[in-house]
Amino acid sequence: MNNRNLLVILFFSVTLLFSCKDNKNKDVDSVPSYNSEANIPPPPPPPVLDNKLNVVPIEHATAVLQWGDITVYVDPTEGAKAFEGQDDPDLILITDIHGDHLNVETLQELNTEDVTIVVPQAVADQLPEVFNSQLKILNNRENTEIKGIKIEAIPMYNLREEAKDFHVKGRGNGYVLNLGDQRVYFSGDTEDIPEMRNLQNIDKAFVCMNLPYTMTVESAASAVLDFKPAQVYPYHYRGRPDVSDVEKFKKLVNEGNPEIEVVLLDWYPNADY
Repeated sequence: MNNRNLLVILFFSVTLLFSCKDNKNKDVDSVPSYNSEANIPPPPPPPVLDNKLNVVPIEHATAVLQWGDITVYVDPTEGAKAFEGQDDPDLILITDIHGDHLNVETLQELNTEDVTIVVPQAVADQLPEVFNSQLKILNNRENTEIKGIKIEAIPMYNLREEAKDFHVKGRGNGYVLNLGDQRVYFSGDTEDIPEMRNLQNIDKAFVCMNLPYTMTVESAASAVLDFKPAQVYPYHYRGRPDVSDVEKFKKLVNEGNPEIEVVLLDWYPNADY
């Protein structure tokens, strides 16, 4: 190969090399990037869900749930004075017609303007007409969504023959509240019914246990061991005349499944026992 041919080949090789480098730089510069020079803002971060749930026991079956900026009253009783220091409700749930769950005087004393009240039909039938426009009636196994909370109506009733008249099947509701990715169950007045035992993915369960009206400590523990909530709160545990042994309930649950956390709160702050 003579020198002339060698120079020609060298010339074309160098030209091709710089051409490829320029094209590569052009390709990189043509891709938008999230930086200040390109003047393109970064994508917004995903929303952060405040999943914290604060539980305030008021009395027996009455509770206040604070979830973000939403306040839920469950079976409000004891008059407005019992709720001093709490935010006004955004949502009220009532489980049954008995006075420890439905207290018209308390509803009338509370600030319930523009508040939805979720009730079974039997409760709606006993409320004054002034509340009619606020009612959302749910039958067993029905569900609704209010203020971003999906509410499921769960049956609640007695199984023992001597107690069946206290809570007949189909009259009252337990409730499962879906608060973000948490599922919270309030049993209402019930025994260890199949509908309770078959619950799934419950994060917090509020389970009653008082005689002669609902169920024994042993029945309550047995049901909890079946549906395996992450946490269980014994409530509604004062009967007539006895008070259920919640420490025994905790022992039975922990012996059967130590992964279930039993949370003991003071549901009777004014009781002398």
